[in-house]
Amino acid sequence: MEESTPEQKLHLVLGGKVKDPRGHEFQDPESLHVVGVFSSYDAAVDAWRAQAQRTVDDAEMKYVVVHIHKLLTPDA
Repeated sequence: MEESTPEQKLHLVLGGKVKDPRGHEFQDPESLHVVGVFSSYDAAVDAWRAQAQRTVDDAEMKYVVVHIHKLLTPDA
């Protein structure tokens, strides 16, 4: 019987100033702050939360978690 390893799930945390606080269109995509790539969703959320709390007073600043694994295998 073959042993299966769990599929790696990568998450990217990034942020920057957005044109509209209700959306995800960044003012200057070339200057986005890349927090990092994380191998677990929980770690990514912790990093996102830390950055979001640090910039809570700036309504134009938004951080997001991107599910890289969904981009790499869209049919899964």
